Amino acid sequence: MTDTIDTTNPRDDETRDEATTGETRDATSEETSADETSEAQAIEKDLDASAQLPKRAGTSGPNRMTGNGVVVARTDVEQLGRYLLGTWADVRLAARDLTAKPEMQRIEGQTVAEHRERVFGQLKLLVENGQVHRAFPKELGGDDDHGGNIAGFEELVTADPSLQIKSGVQWGLFGAAVLHLGTRYHHETFLPAIMSLEVPGAFAMTETGHGSDVAAIGTTATYDDETGEFVIHTPFRGAWKDYLGNAAVHGTAAVVFAQLVTKGVNHGVHAFYVPLRDPATGAFLPGIGGEDDGLKGGLNGIDNGRLHFDAVRVPRLNLLNRYGEVAEDGTYSSPIQSPGRRFFTMLGTLVQGRVSLDGASVAAAKIALTIAVTYGNQRRQFTAGSDTDEEVLLDYQLHQKRLMPKLATTYAASFAHEQLLTKFDEVFSGAHDTDDDRQDLETLAAALKPLSTWHALDTLQEAREACGGAGFLAENRLVGLRADLDVYATFEGDNHVLLQLVAKRLLSDYGRKLAKADFGVLARYVAGQAADRTMNGSGLRSLAQTVADFGSTARSVGQLRDSSAQRQLLTDRVETMVAEVAAKLRPASKLSKKAAADLFNLHQSEIIEAARAHAELLQWEAFTEAVDGEQGLASGMDDGTRVVLTWLRDLFGLGLVEKHLAWYLMNGRLSPTRARAVGLYTERLSARLRPHAQDLVEAFGYGPEHTRAAIASGAEKARQTEAREYYRAARAAGTLPEQEKKQDAKKRDTAKPQH
Repeated sequence: MTDTIDTTNPRDDETRDEATTGETRDATSEETSADETSEAQAIEKDLDASAQLPKRAGTSGPNRMTGNGVVVARTDVEQLGRYLLGTWADVRLAARDLTAKPEMQRIEGQTVAEHRERVFGQLKLLVENGQVHRAFPKELGGDDDHGGNIAGFEELVTADPSLQIKSGVQWGLFGAAVLHLGTRYHHETFLPAIMSLEVPGAFAMTETGHGSDVAAIGTTATYDDETGEFVIHTPFRGAWKDYLGNAAVHGTAAVVFAQLVTKGVNHGVHAFYVPLRDPATGAFLPGIGGEDDGLKGGLNGIDNGRLHFDAVRVPRLNLLNRYGEVAEDGTYSSPIQSPGRRFFTMLGTLVQGRVSLDGASVAAAKIALTIAVTYGNQRRQFTAGSDTDEEVLLDYQLHQKRLMPKLATTYAASFAHEQLLTKFDEVFSGAHDTDDDRQDLETLAAALKPLSTWHALDTLQEAREACGGAGFLAENRLVGLRADLDVYATFEGDNHVLLQLVAKRLLSDYGRKLAKADFGVLARYVAGQAADRTMNGSGLRSLAQTVADFGSTARSVGQLRDSSAQRQLLTDRVETMVAEVAAKLRPASKLSKKAAADLFNLHQSEIIEAARAHAELLQWEAFTEAVDGEQGLASGMDDGTRVVLTWLRDLFGLGLVEKHLAWYLMNGRLSPTRARAVGLYTERLSARLRPHAQDLVEAFGYGPEHTRAAIASGAEKARQTEAREYYRAARAAGTLPEQEKKQDAKKRDTAKPQH
């Protein structure tokens, strides 16, 4: 642990002094520099004050206060690590014990065939371990533990993302489809062999011609009432099932999604259990064909492939009939009368894929930051402030600005994922399983999965670059993880399509709120917004003078870091964007289908951005709850850790404001002066967090056996120590050759005339 009394760093004073000097600056720039210095000083004072916290009732552990009542900002790594493990801590720890074993880990440099066979062998080890059976019914040997199942599964990404995804295909998609879309007959008939890996399977939903638009897939399943069979058929090349894990080599069966047709009526997409290969020979069964997708940009331990069907017959009972049944005479029935609602209900049962990708992406970001921060704390470069010792990379402001915001976002995403996983478990355990609960879960997953997968990719890339050439070596894992996670942004729902689903929910909720509003009401609403901006052009709506440019500088700057001000800034952006888009789309109800689609398309980017802003707000709220809410209080978090996490939360919140600063300026939510203060705040917060960075990544709980990166193993520290000792000894012995520059300087001094 690193103890830090929260006082101003003397180097910052030097920086401020340097920022206000310069022989060639004009009066305007000098005035600007003075303002910036004043802002920076106010921010430093505010951060000093932020550590003067009263002890919270209900907290335990060391209080770590100085004699003057100032909290020592210090991260209790052990306690924070337990907190981050969440509700299913024991499951996560057991999964990490498993992924720490060499036999479960990826071997760099294997051929595609070797990698595929290694991963398939690892699936058998997972069966022996029992990790993969948690979500299945107890009567079949499972635990009915849906949240624990996902918590353990997403940890597999640290061993090899190919292992995580291939096991997800087998038990999280193929098996879960039988579990959630089938009924008792299917559970008893098919699940035991799926659970034991006796029947490896594929999840055949996506087609070459249709990925995101599942409702439009071309594969058909036509019922033949004379034989009591469904005829599975691929009518054209675009209807081939594609990108399917387990389809190229290992899969002997699949859950195939197809348009169910009976008595001449298409009842929409349904799922069917379809045998694919002869288990003994591995050959396709009659009428079934396929291809290997071949080498991919990542995840090459998975045998992705294509499938097509030529009038393949399966028994009527192979229809997974939880939401739709066909009687022997071909009569169709369903407990859900609306075809649209039936379709979305069916897809909603498969939401666990998005939930698990959210968590796995957060885990990958944690691995990346553990590597990059550890290396940045050990690697030295340039003698900026010393004639002898080089500077540690993480002491450079730019390095802090590159990694600290990523660290803050990773914590936010981690706390948000815990809330998503809890919601998922409540729904699938039946504790809270109403239609509204399921819609909330689907919307939450659709909001968080895009942010976490994009964040993982951004973090892996930044970490790679922050580690220089060493980060590009395969042995340090960053490039391999980046390649493997690339596809996370588009499978289990393309990120942009998912955000459209979120936006649709936001607009729907907003529409219900204004369902009876006529044009006059809307006009008054818009006019009220405009007037509000005019009157409070330098501050926030409905938060009187919170960040307005009057009063003491320290007071106004400090309120940027206030959680209520951050909440208002972030919430206001979401509400305003949704309201503006809703107003623009309102005429769509009176337009033709084509004109309405064109109108929607015209504002599609705004719709996506509103949904993304909403997801960012969800992450901020989760972080705030984890620090300041009942959850944080119940955790027993000590005050020193709480100070550090509060700074980290503030860095995340103000980082979002900084990221969208143009919007806040254009919409009159912040003045230029306050906007500049936001950037200064994120810089100062990054500097404050720098001494705690190593503790914050160590709290993630991933040791060398998980990171498996040479540059994070201590080898770099040993090299740096060896080099410094060498030069120290040489200087002491006087054996170092003199530098040319110093020799020239001596000559110039000698040549100067003596007075």
